[in-house]
Amino acid sequence: MPARTRITAELTGLRAAVRAGMVGPLPPRALAATVRALRAYGPLGAATALPAYRFPRRTGLVDERGGLTFAELDRRCNALANALRERGIGTGDTVGILCRNHRGLIEAMSGAAKTGASVLFLNTDFAAPQLRDALDREGVTALVHDDEFASLTDGLGVPCFTESEVEDLIGGADGAPPPAPSRPGRMVILTSGTSGRPKGAPRSQPRSLALPGGILSKVPFRGGEAMFVAPPLFHGLGLTSALLALGLGSTLVLRRRFDAAQVLDDLEAHRCTSLIAVPVMLGRILATPGLETRDLSRLKVVMTGGARLDTGLGGRVLAALGPSLYNFYGSTEASCITIATPDDLAAAPGCVGRPPAGTTVAILGEDGRPVPPGATGRVFVDSPARFGGYTGGGGKEEIGGLMAVGDLGHLDAGGRLHVDGRADDMIVSGGENVHPGEVEDLLAAHPAIDEAVVTGVPDEEFGQRLRAYVVARGLGEDDVKRHVSANLARHKVPREVVFLDTLPRNPAGKVRKHALPDPAPLSDQG
Repeated sequence: MPARTRITAELTGLRAAVRAGMVGPLPPRALAATVRALRAYGPLGAATALPAYRFPRRTGLVDERGGLTFAELDRRCNALANALRERGIGTGDTVGILCRNHRGLIEAMSGAAKTGASVLFLNTDFAAPQLRDALDREGVTALVHDDEFASLTDGLGVPCFTESEVEDLIGGADGAPPPAPSRPGRMVILTSGTSGRPKGAPRSQPRSLALPGGILSKVPFRGGEAMFVAPPLFHGLGLTSALLALGLGSTLVLRRRFDAAQVLDDLEAHRCTSLIAVPVMLGRILATPGLETRDLSRLKVVMTGGARLDTGLGGRVLAALGPSLYNFYGSTEASCITIATPDDLAAAPGCVGRPPAGTTVAILGEDGRPVPPGATGRVFVDSPARFGGYTGGGGKEEIGGLMAVGDLGHLDAGGRLHVDGRADDMIVSGGENVHPGEVEDLLAAHPAIDEAVVTGVPDEEFGQRLRAYVVARGLGEDDVKRHVSANLARHKVPREVVFLDTLPRNPAGKVRKHALPDPAPLSDQG
């Protein structure tokens, strides 16, 4: 990233952080302690220390077990760090975390980071072979996990600490800040694995305000409020949001499992001003009986991401909750890329908005050159938080200092980005390029279709053809085909329609396409 761009990003981030309350005046003693924590542990280890020095008595986290003040939360993280150090864990180690959304994940994250160990966030949907594969590839030397995952840990060959054991470690250790490690570790997030084996995307811990400040420049989060984070914290959207809440000194509200009615209860009870949820979660919240009777008057930010936000759902959220919807577009490798504001979504429904300061987005054609507005090409990005390569080697394609995201998209006349689908999802049917995302958007906008996903499958005559999987009410295959035919070109009409009760999704809300059923060949049907 050019020096001028980096400086601009930092200054913009600083202004946004000050405006939001992430940065503010501190008494000399608290300021000195904050600086020491950042230098000693890096941003991840200091994530709980910073609000503890600023707002020690403020409620920092709420989960099923109740609330913790920031001071209590940080003391617990210190105690866990000291207990792990006594067991030989520190710089050069990697601690895996297999936890749902509750205090234990935050404590394992901050506690491990304070020892100097790297932190690996693991998917709670992993089966035993997937877990073993991830631990081996990422060089995990210790694992912290919820009690419910104990059956997955047999024969792993690394020290494992259950949720109950972690509680004992915290209760038996000193809660004072641990000694500074020789160097901070890294943070490793796994890719979703929807198109292959999950890969580790490690990041160092730069002491930069470009990423959080860039988000705060687009989304009006404010310090001292309350934020409900529904997506799993092992996912980039959930983790980024949780770290923002801690940095702002806001109360972080978590639940182990998503339940739409419980979310609404929590939004009311804790007077939440912001809700983070993937699109499928928003759909379930809107379908909750009695939504209109809930007091959500303090809710001013509903930020979604992690999966495609179709225009129909976006419109329903805006109608039900007012102009509070923000569409976050990012990737494991690049972090935040663009954010669509309510004004963006009103002007261009379904868009993902514009990049924050310091982030560059370009749409490149097959020749590696920018395409004109409105034309579809591959999405490339340069951002302050982009990764440097996968754990096992290799990375993403780069052109002119910009990194391929793996998506297809286009820019509209206002400079807003629209994601048209995955680059590897595009099919050629009868010589015509077809982007399944366009068909998915059209189907999802139908009032009788709750969910839809479109895939390409081999076809002897056309090379490839479209197959649509839909969750619908009162529709038949011909109804679906007629709807597409009336709105799109003939070669975009799915030749098959498969009706399901629900689409298989991972915890982050993305459709697991490899888990979709494969119906009988066309020649065997009917």
